[in-house]
Amino acid sequence: MEPSLALRSLCLLLSFACTLCTFPRNHSALGTAGQFWHITDLHLDPTYHLTDDPTKVCFSSMGRPAKHAGPYGDYLCDSPYELIQSAFKFMKDAKVQPSFVIWTGSVKENDKILFFLFCQDQLPVNVSDVYNAAADMWKQWLTPDARRTLQKGGFYTQIFNCNLTQQTLRIISLNTNLYYSPNKETEGIPDPAGQFVWLEDTLKKAQQNKEKVYLIAHVPPGYLPDSMSTTAMREKDNERLVQIFRKYSKVIIGQFFGHTHRDSIMVLLDNQDNPINSLFVAPAVTPQRRALNGVTNNPGLRLYKYDTNDYTLLDLWQYYLNLTVANEEKMPDWNLEYIMTVTYGIKDIQPQCLYNLTNMFIGPYSEKFQMYYNHYVVSYNTSIECVGLCKVKQICAIKYLDHASYTNCILRGLK
Repeated sequence: MEPSLALRSLCLLLSFACTLCTFPRNHSALGTAGQFWHITDLHLDPTYHLTDDPTKVCFSSMGRPAKHAGPYGDYLCDSPYELIQSAFKFMKDAKVQPSFVIWTGSVKENDKILFFLFCQDQLPVNVSDVYNAAADMWKQWLTPDARRTLQKGGFYTQIFNCNLTQQTLRIISLNTNLYYSPNKETEGIPDPAGQFVWLEDTLKKAQQNKEKVYLIAHVPPGYLPDSMSTTAMREKDNERLVQIFRKYSKVIIGQFFGHTHRDSIMVLLDNQDNPINSLFVAPAVTPQRRALNGVTNNPGLRLYKYDTNDYTLLDLWQYYLNLTVANEEKMPDWNLEYIMTVTYGIKDIQPQCLYNLTNMFIGPYSEKFQMYYNHYVVSYNTSIECVGLCKVKQICAIKYLDHASYTNCILRGLK
């Protein structure tokens, strides 16, 4: 099958999976936990192929020699079809019964292979062919209201319907690409596509109806752990989003993002520094490294466990593919990298537990922090130590999402 057509089928499968309502039977290791997959940043490179000239293995390497290319990719390239196919096959064959799948983008930047493969830094502010095509492709699974807002600005909300609990779960899919820093289309607009107003109205209604909310998006809020004082989205939009998240923290019980290609957590604090929300950034399927001497990631997939009574998040199981080994053995052996509660010795992944864990990271040498950093790059190179400024940036990015508190954290850490 043509790779682009096959990937379209996989994408359709994911869209369908988001509508499934199946819970696992009780399992001694899981209790009454439900499960759902999180996959992000596939980044298909249809030009990827094995050749004697390493500079021509893939367009995404931009001429840099992919000297270790194999059937499942190279660290200088975006994903070949075989890598993406192996990820979906692993999810399909895994001995779990997911309730749904969340997919937080993106397939491939700067290459319109499918209808939603747009250049994310120039995403339009209002109705466009991209949004209309997405709404049309998913129309059989979307409510009329969801389809309308998807056409308007690339965002929507749906109720996850299951009869096994009285608690209602609402999933809100935000289009945070509207706030992405390089997006010139939305620069200078106070509320692109009216999404801020829509979000507050949706959360207010959820609060009134006693619903719980999972919030999903591509570009995360907060500060990038690898950079100094840099947000992925425009800072003014980040500030407004953080304020909304604080206001409705009792309604939002899980936040899930992609974009950075790394594995990281954030803990939203209220104005009194109390932990009130857990945020998770899942690592990418693509292993591409942007700089020759930079650190990258192994491909990753994630499975969350939640309480079927109220959708409270309990744990996460992170899976990964050692790309070097997969290429050497010509076999994509996806493995469990870590179980968060077991690896870090915490009760669950609720805000208080993550906040306490982050405080354990502080100090001249923390074994738990070194494990966290190894997981941050998805076990790409476990010999790399993150100390000094590297560690300060990581910890401040976890605990402080707004400008004032993050800046104070950095200044304290530099003293």
